[in-house]
Amino acid sequence: MSGGAPNTPLWMWSATALAAGYRNGQVTPLDAVRACLGRIDTVNPQINAFVAQREAVLDDARASTERFRLGQPLSALDGIPLSIKDNLATADLPTTWGSPALRAHPPTARDELPVARARAAGALVVGKTNVPEFTLEGYTANPVFGVTRNPWNLALTPGGSSGGAVASVAAGCTPLALGTDGGGSIRRPASHCGLVGFKPSIGAIARGDGLPPLLLDFEVVGPMARAVADVRLLFQALRGAQAADRASLAAAHATLHAPAGTPLRVLYVPTLDQAPVEPEIAASCADAVEHLRALGHEVHTGTLPLDITELTRQWPAVGQIGLAAMFADHPAWRELASSKYQQMAEQGHALGAPALWKLLDTVERLRRDCAALFEQIDLIAMPSAAALPWPAAEAFPPTIAGQPVGPRGHAVFTGWVNAAGLPAVSLPTAPASSGLPIGLQLIGPFGADDRVLAVAEAMETLAPWAHRRPPLP
Repeated sequence: MSGGAPNTPLWMWSATALAAGYRNGQVTPLDAVRACLGRIDTVNPQINAFVAQREAVLDDARASTERFRLGQPLSALDGIPLSIKDNLATADLPTTWGSPALRAHPPTARDELPVARARAAGALVVGKTNVPEFTLEGYTANPVFGVTRNPWNLALTPGGSSGGAVASVAAGCTPLALGTDGGGSIRRPASHCGLVGFKPSIGAIARGDGLPPLLLDFEVVGPMARAVADVRLLFQALRGAQAADRASLAAAHATLHAPAGTPLRVLYVPTLDQAPVEPEIAASCADAVEHLRALGHEVHTGTLPLDITELTRQWPAVGQIGLAAMFADHPAWRELASSKYQQMAEQGHALGAPALWKLLDTVERLRRDCAALFEQIDLIAMPSAAALPWPAAEAFPPTIAGQPVGPRGHAVFTGWVNAAGLPAVSLPTAPASSGLPIGLQLIGPFGADDRVLAVAEAMETLAPWAHRRPPLP
């Protein structure tokens, strides 16, 4: 159930149901926020998703309630409770990035542009959600706030780096969460928690006044929710160009639409370069692809016709070089950072400019190759993650389908999409026999954000998932 029935607790209502309830006077934003705060009190001690909360959210909710009473809401997002990932700068909450460094030396207080847009639209910012240190891991734990746990099984991770965000939404703390995706950090956690997670095209949501970038332009801001309509609601409020962000100007120009009902050419890619995939994930995603056929799309199964070997080899250098550059500008942050990240920065410094130049060349070739590929097909489908959730305090699963893997073995399907700058959404498929969620990823050409969401919404209609909830009291 996505929410909206009179006998359903308000913390279970979807964002779109709340918006309708506000308009018809059935409920108020103040009712919704109080329900969310009560739910946080109940479940956050178990999952450790929220690391900071805003007392002023009740005042914001009263103001939103009054706007609805007067018939003057600011937008369709007005009055909807929202969490913010702890690597997005906020003027009235600390931004620690999961690091003792920023806990001791906080960045200048301000809202990053997407947060500012959310507030201007009337969203009710409830608090900040947990991340791994510097958001460079695929699980969620840090020396400041500790380990975040998956509501579906508290012994397991929700993934990362948007682990706090997805855990909070899955547990019913807020209907919407705002996070970032630099290598799969929205899509994989969404798949681990049974949510919809959307990574927009580079620039589709303009950025500014944020923390230093560690992952070139790969990292974008995006929404997470229980249903596609909720994801679309937040995306619509935040999208759009801003002159200081030139990538946002390109994204606005490149917007691609497909008429409703148009059959699409879909390539389903079960794995990349023969990487191991857990059998239950492979089976669930293959079954989900059949819904695309049922919708009238032309689906072919095959290999990805892109050479991402060099990108995969160079991937560790992205974070290493990013950390080296950031610590050069912020030496006080380096002194208090965990030793792992100090070592990564040293490795990045040793790589030097030639390695960065080669990486940029690899990325540029990939983007050209993707543009050519999407002249032949309209959509790519593949699993969101290669592994089911693993123990919460472990950085990655050491084996997948009985085969040993490295730190990004679980993440093989996502990073190339960030480097290419493409829009992608993870949507829930049939769960594993254990009940753990699984996700399928839909990827479109640059600028086809609306197309990707439309297909996801159509698949949701055929195989709804919002009624599935984790076994938390």
